[in-house]
Parts: sequence; structure tokens; C-alpha cells
Amino acid sequence: MSVISGTIRSVRDLIIYVEFMQETPDLNEVLIVDNEAKSKLLLHAFLDDTTAVCFNLSSSKSMHKGMGVVRTRRSIEVPVGNEAIGRIFNAYGEPLDGVDPPKVAKYKNVFEIPRGSSSFKPAKVNILETGIKVIDFFTPFVKGRKIGIVGGAGVGKTVLTMELIHNVAKSGSGMAFFAGIGERIREGHELYETLKERDLLKNTCMYFGQMNENPVQRSLVGVSAVALAEYFRDEQNKDILFFVDNIYRYVQAHNELSSILDQIPSEGGYQPTIFSDVKILQDRLSSNDQGSITAVQTIYVPADDLSDPAVQMIHHELDSVIVLSRKIAEQGIRPAVDLLRTTSSLLSPEVVGDRHYVLSVQVQALMQKYESLKGIIAIIGENELSPADRADYNKAKKLIEFFSQNMFVTEDLTGKKGEFYTRDETLKGVEEIIV
Repeated sequence: MSVISGTIRSVRDLIIYVEFMQETPDLNEVLIVDNEAKSKLLLHAFLDDTTAVCFNLSSSKSMHKGMGVVRTRRSIEVPVGNEAIGRIFNAYGEPLDGVDPPKVAKYKNVFEIPRGSSSFKPAKVNILETGIKVIDFFTPFVKGRKIGIVGGAGVGKTVLTMELIHNVAKSGSGMAFFAGIGERIREGHELYETLKERDLLKNTCMYFGQMNENPVQRSLVGVSAVALAEYFRDEQNKDILFFVDNIYRYVQAHNELSSILDQIPSEGGYQPTIFSDVKILQDRLSSNDQGSITAVQTIYVPADDLSDPAVQMIHHELDSVIVLSRKIAEQGIRPAVDLLRTTSSLLSPEVVGDRHYVLSVQVQALMQKYESLKGIIAIIGENELSPADRADYNKAKKLIEFFSQNMFVTEDLTGKKGEFYTRDETLKGVEEIIV
């Protein structure tokens, strides 16, 4: 029989207050309630020397004041090893695909940060081709860096992410990880089926904490997925492509927990710990001498407001930002990328070479001119423009059309065959338009 270490003093939604009179457990330790369901708690913080604030991991309703609590002396641990490839797990390392738990020799504490997990040596620039023209041209996919896909609801963030996973997994250039945080269950199911149909699960690991789960699980699923990615990076020297859909929901989950804990919100209505919440996850998405983690994160924009404090906080962690626009989506252009607001600190001659860099400057200049000419055309018409302005306006229209592309993952919906372009083909296509 397990020894009772503590007693529940109060239950408040997902927050359980437990009193320990003798030995005090560790932070992030999993505790077991002495009830029929053996409900699990996660020790989050201490109110004082004897009272701990715990999270109800499974939303169990069978707890009440006076129940005993047993220590496990372990934290949340996820299975690591090749047996985890091709599987779907929740934040606690439990399988979601209806198959028995993988038989692994080792488990990893999700809160344990590996020593020397970051490298401060200048890394060799290694550009990965995604096959998507607008991304390879405006936001080069550099190994070990972070890319954000920003947009409001329904503009194509998840479709673009699925296409990237498809193209990268197909090329076999690394392992793909997917962390689904707070998004629709349907989207997770579609991604799994898409990868399964195309025989791409053999290079993919997936973690899901979708919108039907409680905020505790949604706040932890990203960290659990990173823990497994760190194992493959450090123990098997793998290059990881880590996809998060949606990093804003990660912030939102922490905000929900903050509200239950009665913490005073910061300016903008978010939790006071928003900075550390974002940094804890982002700093672990790093590269070292053993391998690399290249992160692609979708960011939901509330009410299409790019100035939202949470969106800005995540922006600071990214090397490249792809902005998806509702106006462009309404024109039927896919992917609906806003070519002017999409930016990358990696679009420099040192990274992409002089040819690519010069072309990017010329394209940006044409798109700026196109935006200013649109207002004039709306008043006086295109025929009143000077020949030079009319030529530039038409070049910009051709560029917008050129950067639209049929996706492999939407073939069944559109009936149009997916397209893959090398970076050289993209550069040649741009040159043909603007020269």
C-alpha cells in the first residue's frame, strides 16, 4: 500500500491545494490521489512551507477535501526512442492512436533541460528547399532557425503547415515533429490521414493537445513534444523540423491557468508570466553540435490584429515571419501570403547569395509601387498611367500570380495536382517576369 504524503485541502476547478506535513515533494512532481480513479496531479508551485498548488492533469471530478495524496517521485515522462516514430501522443506521453504504448527502454522528464542544449558557435548556413515558391523566395528556410506563419482564422495557416510537413517528410531531409496545441480535432485527424496515405509517418512524430483538452494539457503538450525532439537531436544526432500549430493557443492555455490562479493580468489582458511562458518553449527549440531543431510555428492573430501583445511577444523569437492576409485569400490566391508584410532577417547576401538578394529587393520595390498605384488606378484607371508605371504594375500582377501555387495536401479538394519548385526554378521564374 502506498504511503499517504499529503491531504487535499481545497478543490477549485483545475487547481487543487494539497497540504504536506512531513516530506515535501519536488516542483513538477506527479502526485496520485488516493481515490478510485487514481487521479493525477502536477505540483505547480508552493503557497507556503506546507501547502502546494497542483494542477488536475485529467480534469477528474472524483476529488474532494480530505482525500489523501501519494508521491510518485517522478515528473511527467514521455517515451523516447525509435518506437515513438509514427505515433501520436498526448502531453503525458500516452498514445492517442488506439495502439498499445510503445515498448521503450527509456523515458524522458519533459521539464529536464539537457546540458549544452544550445550552441554559440557560428553555424554553417544550410538552406532547406520547401518546394513552396513564396516561402523559398521571401523567407528562406535555414536549418536551425525559427519561422512563423501569422494570420487570422481561416486564411490557410494549417494547410500551409501540412504542405510543409508533406514536402519535407517526402524529401527525407530530416525528422518531422508536429505539436498540435489547441486547434481543431478534425485538423489533427486530417494531418494524420494525409501522412499515412502518403507513407510519411515513418519520419514523423506527433503530439496533440487539441481544443477539447483542458488548459493544463494544452500548456504542456509543446514542452512534451520538444523533450522527444531533444532526445533525437542529442542521442541520435538528427536534424529536426518542428511544427507547432498553434503557438498562440499555447499562450492562451497559460492565460486560462493564470485566470484560475487569480493572477493579476498584464497590460493587454494576458498572464503576467507571458514572457517566461514563451521563452521556456522557444529557448528549447535550439540547435547544438549534435543536431538541429528548425521550428515552424503558426500564430493565430485575434481579430486580425498584428499588434496584439501575445503576437508581438512571439514575433521577437522568430527569424522569419510569413503573414497570411484575409484580403488576399478572398481573391482566391493560395497560399494567401501578404508579400509586403512578410519579412525575414535571413534574406541577406551572406545567407541566400547576391542573385537571390538582389531579386528580392527588386520584387519588394515592385510590390510597393503596385500598392501605391492601386489607389491611383481606382480613381483614374490603368490607361492613364505612364508606360513605365503600367509596365511595373503588370509585372507586379504577374508576380502575385506566379507566387500562387497548387498544394499537394489539397489535391483531393481542388482536383489540381500539387506543385514542387526548386529554389533555382523560383529564381528563374522571377527573373523572367521582372527583367
